[in-house]
Amino acid sequence: MDKDKSDFQFHFDHQPDFGFLTVTIPSGQTLKVEASAMATMDTHINMKTKFRGGFKRFLTGESLFINEFTPEGAAGEIGIAPSAAGDMDHVYLENETIFLQGSAFVASSMDINVETKWQGLMKGFFSGESMFLIKCSGTGDLWFNSYGGIMEVDIEDEYVIDTGHIVAFTEGLDYNVSSVGGYKSLFFSGEGLVARFRGQGKAWIQTRKAPAFTSWVYPFRPVESKGG
Repeated sequence: MDKDKSDFQFHFDHQPDFGFLTVTIPSGQTLKVEASAMATMDTHINMKTKFRGGFKRFLTGESLFINEFTPEGAAGEIGIAPSAAGDMDHVYLENETIFLQGSAFVASSMDINVETKWQGLMKGFFSGESMFLIKCSGTGDLWFNSYGGIMEVDIEDEYVIDTGHIVAFTEGLDYNVSSVGGYKSLFFSGEGLVARFRGQGKAWIQTRKAPAFTSWVYPFRPVESKGG
């Protein structure tokens, strides 16, 4: 896994708060991008939509729409803006596998296989932030995003991460999901479920999680006055 290697010219802007990705796609090559993430593109780039995960998973929100962008006649530039207000990162996989939370996929080269709700590592990932994982494997570029900033952690033996803060992790790490201090803690302490990782690999952590933010803003919501 190499952060510096790439088959594309690309750069990030506005990190870490509102990450924006610009990629130059060589003529005749194709870039896979999360549906609705395209912000700008050259006029000679063509788009096709692919549906990953099947109709049953679509009904439960566990499918992934991916748009494929291909420039014709010359290289083309595309600007990509994920929906979450946060950071973005890039890795180059070399016959490797990385697992993303369900909303983290941004873009990849065509040689990266993107598989939704891979059953082998589910083990109770039901924290509310993501009901399924995305398995990305193969050789090529992969971009992903977070809500908040991204921190990369090297795991040597054991490590505990709140499931709401997990962005991605590498194959070879095993984990179990549990409440951090029993079910009373789960419902009354504000702490949720944690993944207890074991093995050697990397994990990417987001510095914020959406449910905590919505709880914070909830008291400030407009409330309609009930007149007498």
